Amino acid sequence: MLRTRFTLLVAAATALLIAGCGTTETPAAAPSTAGPAATGPVTVTDSRGKAITLKNPATKVVGLEWGEVEMLVGLGVMPVGVADPKGYATWVTAAPLDPGVKDVGTRGEPSVDAVVALQPDLVVMEAERGAAIVTQLEKYVPVLVTKGSDATDNLGRMRSDLTMIATATGRTAQAEKLLADFDAALADGRKKIADAGAAGRQFAFADGWKEGSTVSIRMFGQGALVSQLGIQLGLKNAWTGKTDEMWGLGQTDVEGLSVLKGQDLHFFYNASDGQDVFADGLAGNAIWRSLPFVQQKKLHRMPDGIWTFGGPLSAKQYVDQLVAVYTA
Repeated sequence: MLRTRFTLLVAAATALLIAGCGTTETPAAAPSTAGPAATGPVTVTDSRGKAITLKNPATKVVGLEWGEVEMLVGLGVMPVGVADPKGYATWVTAAPLDPGVKDVGTRGEPSVDAVVALQPDLVVMEAERGAAIVTQLEKYVPVLVTKGSDATDNLGRMRSDLTMIATATGRTAQAEKLLADFDAALADGRKKIADAGAAGRQFAFADGWKEGSTVSIRMFGQGALVSQLGIQLGLKNAWTGKTDEMWGLGQTDVEGLSVLKGQDLHFFYNASDGQDVFADGLAGNAIWRSLPFVQQKKLHRMPDGIWTFGGPLSAKQYVDQLVAVYTA
């Protein structure tokens, strides 16, 4: 299954995404490739505190996590190999891959042999994947380890991860443009929401999965990336339950959603792989049907293919969707 990303919650938990109902996705804009890449030796310190030195900025790069792959493509660096490119195409539309990108295995278990066979200049991966795969890969190729998530400041973390990758690939000018475009979209969205009188309105983000007849729900707390986007737009996350320190995620069930009862909010989720547990798995559940956001039709399945754990391009897609809902 594609959604086995976070062992924190359930080993078999699938990484569904937050979404909005019945909308049609706008095709993603082509990633920026403006300006030439830098040349000459480059050194960048990754999330481990390790200095990675390259004779020249990397041009043949393998990406083992989708957020970092999105960043690479957005910077104008098409990876030569990606972990699970088919899954990437399902979950990430902000930065499409070229057809020739090679599959190097799953995100959880990439193939060292497949990676090394591509003779990359650099492998980019997240710290969450662990030291074992890093040790194996570093016998053959430099590895840049990003932080991937930080619930204390996920927007700042996203910026630093992008800048790190941009430095290693000689694309700092492109990174500055990506961030400037994102900041402009955030500022414009905040103004539109304020002008619509929606500042301070509440939201909740979730995803979920079904095993047998049991539906488990993962809530996105204050520190989750998509939550921080909503907060920066002037909105308020209504979910205040316990979450983990890395991703800002917490687990509940349909009964746990009763804490949202009586609150005026929009509830967002995603079902990019077609498994819509909220519309289908909970359709006959009395507690679910009693929730105000269900009764008031404030339940939103997001357009498919907006990656919940992505970079500036996916983040901008979320900003656009939130603004559309709160200014309607």
